[in-house]
Amino acid sequence: MQAICAEAQISPGGLYRYFSSKEEIIAGIAERDRADVAEHFRELDRAPDFFEGLAQSAGYYLVDRPLDEIVLCAEIMAESRRNHDVARIHAGIESDVKKGLIDLLRNAAARGIIRADLDFATAAAVLMALVDGFAWRRAADPTFDAKAALPLVLDMIRTLLTDKESVR
Repeated sequence: MQAICAEAQISPGGLYRYFSSKEEIIAGIAERDRADVAEHFRELDRAPDFFEGLAQSAGYYLVDRPLDEIVLCAEIMAESRRNHDVARIHAGIESDVKKGLIDLLRNAAARGIIRADLDFATAAAVLMALVDGFAWRRAADPTFDAKAALPLVLDMIRTLLTDKESVR
């Protein structure tokens, strides 16, 4: 709450003039993130080159996204383990992201860009875990060089999505 108030340049009391609870603030952040992710999925689905679009999107989420946003998401994930209302909000956005990823992967497979024999739900879960782990590493390790690691992550994703030998 202190970080949110400092960023907004208002006191906690002032913040609660706009939001009635911590959960309402988190719901607002989640809704903003949900809309942002949905737009990135639409852009990626329309990209002339799927893997180039994926690289641009990954560059934003894994490297360029401000660290304070990464840390706030980590805090929300941690709070979802302690607070039922936050868990419900978090589960909703996670479900939407997974569905969006599955739809994106199905569309790419239908266009012949990636393997059609993938278990799309499992592939989406793996991609989400990869992004979560990358974000956590950025939040927890100030020496982590996300920009240097990005090409390796993109190679891993391309292999997962295209190489029949990579998934057994």
